[in-house]
Amino acid sequence: VRLVESGGGSVQTGGSLRLSCVASGFSFSTYSMGWVRQAPGKERQVVAAVGSDGTIGYGGPGKGRVTISKDNAKNTLFLQMNSLEPEDTAMYYCAASETRLKAAYFVNSGHFDYWGQGTQVTVSS
Repeated sequence: VRLVESGGGSVQTGGSLRLSCVASGFSFSTYSMGWVRQAPGKERQVVAAVGSDGTIGYGGPGKGRVTISKDNAKNTLFLQMNSLEPEDTAMYYCAASETRLKAAYFVNSGHFDYWGQGTQVTVSS
């Protein structure tokens, strides 16, 4: 399993970023996927997830300002983030799980089996 994130960077408050995660080495279309972030000194937070059944769920961070999408044809997971705030500054990780459950399970538990290296998002005021 390989997950490679990209799209992070430095933006000002109110800006937007689109994160991408290219997956390989497994059956992407049947896996549950998610985006998880971690700021220095803080716990991991699930931003959004897509269940193996296609359901979508969002965690507290960025709710209403982020959109997750999964392109099975391109083996790619996306996270569109708008109206970014300094509190969104964190390392953003792509995660995958072979457990076949709805998105809500992953949003609530954060239990993924595989993780990418992360892409840094920095929002300045």
